[in-house]
Amino acid sequence: MLRRLAASRLPAAAAVRCVSSGSVDINVPLNFWAGKRQTSLEKCNREKVYEPATGRVLCHLEPCYAAEVDQAVKAAKSAFGHWSKMSGMERARVMMEAARIIESRREEIAEMEVVNNGKSITEARLDVDSARLCIEYYAALASTLAGQHVQLPGGSFAYTRREPLGVCVGIGAWNYPFQIASWKSAPALACGNSMVFKPSPVTPVTAVMLAEIYAAAGAPEGLLNVVQGGQETGSLLCHHPDVAKVSFTGSVSTGKKIMAMASKGVKPVTLELGGKSPLLIFPDSDLENAVRGALMANFLSQGQVCSNGTRVFVQKDILPEFVEEVVKRTRAIEIGDPLLESTRMGALVNQPHLEKVLSYVDQAKEEGATVLCGGEAFVPSDPKLRGGYYMTPCVLGDCTDEMTCVKEEIFGPVMSVLSFETEEEVLRRANDTTMGLAAGVFTRDVKRAHRVVEHLKAGSCFINNYNITPVEVPFGGFKMSGIGRENGQVTVEYYSQLKTVFVEMGDVDSLF
Repeated sequence: MLRRLAASRLPAAAAVRCVSSGSVDINVPLNFWAGKRQTSLEKCNREKVYEPATGRVLCHLEPCYAAEVDQAVKAAKSAFGHWSKMSGMERARVMMEAARIIESRREEIAEMEVVNNGKSITEARLDVDSARLCIEYYAALASTLAGQHVQLPGGSFAYTRREPLGVCVGIGAWNYPFQIASWKSAPALACGNSMVFKPSPVTPVTAVMLAEIYAAAGAPEGLLNVVQGGQETGSLLCHHPDVAKVSFTGSVSTGKKIMAMASKGVKPVTLELGGKSPLLIFPDSDLENAVRGALMANFLSQGQVCSNGTRVFVQKDILPEFVEEVVKRTRAIEIGDPLLESTRMGALVNQPHLEKVLSYVDQAKEEGATVLCGGEAFVPSDPKLRGGYYMTPCVLGDCTDEMTCVKEEIFGPVMSVLSFETEEEVLRRANDTTMGLAAGVFTRDVKRAHRVVEHLKAGSCFINNYNITPVEVPFGGFKMSGIGRENGQVTVEYYSQLKTVFVEMGDVDSLF
């Protein structure tokens, strides 16, 4: 059985240590550029980083401002000069070694992800696996990047070259810190780019571990750099003249700001933003799988997943049976210490977010929804965990399309259940949202499944499953849920640019 991390069990690369008082303080910096950890060039106020499971201060971070951002970008620009000249096979060898190191340090990285994020150790291990697989996948693609030859009249010809963009910026979210850093860096590096990555200031620890892993794998100094900070740091990165592209994961409101800032330099962006995704349960579905799918669509990572299918539409004939089973399973979810193997729901990321999610439940009740289970603050029996940010997973019944809990992204363990009668009706209601990240359908009818998916306005759709994200498959949204894709072969196009070359083999046919 795993215990709360003691000083002897803290990974050396995690940059934290336990002091005699029982709190946790910084040991080495969390910023990383030019191949090593760096301290701030100017005196600044260090920001507290909390451990969600206990509410204690885990460490402190030093935000990066103009001078630090400029140094990180310069380091990335220098590394780009060397890395972009390497062959795809040479880049692949470095990336495969990084993947090997991640696999060898899987438990260490997963434990630190748990301590910094609050999710269960079971989920954190899967996140580390996804990160490794993503790096392996793009390492394999690195040597396949190629252009096209086009034969023209008279022996002349043209060809295209797929070339890297330069210094790319990645801005991550706090729900999947290590995985997002890998999902953004892997395709960027495979295409010959370098990257400056800014993690969320809420979860700053594991991104710098990834940077160290790339360095240990033989990457040039400055290939992946990590700068800590909040909105000001992100703005400096977006406006930096030597930055060629910005990839952001986070809220719709911040994504709009990122896009506006990048537009001033006509920089391409990849935006993976929020969602309010529908999950459609038809009466001919396998009820056991539909229930499992609904739980996976709502309660992974304490419900803090952008693609979650939080609007669960159930055909009215099977609604009572479905609700009974979902409520029974939800009540059985074990909440507590995320480092324990038996835990299935850990802590939300911080106190303000916990309060925000609980306020949505209160508002839902005021608007007429019925709390079928959960939706309350939870205090574990372990005294070490009593300051943590826990709540009981919630299922809301009697929901209508006009309710706030149905319209707005809650980003917590709150499932809204709605009933429907016809396919045409539920499609209209499912698409009645400004967002379009994901959608799902459960049915045994193959024709209906494909027909419904065709009409769902969402970028990532699931048939008889939910929240499955293999790295070989593109992930991204429609409408206000984002631009571009992450994962899959198509992502190469978002981290490279196409150059066309015309070659004349005869004389110039001039009009003058």
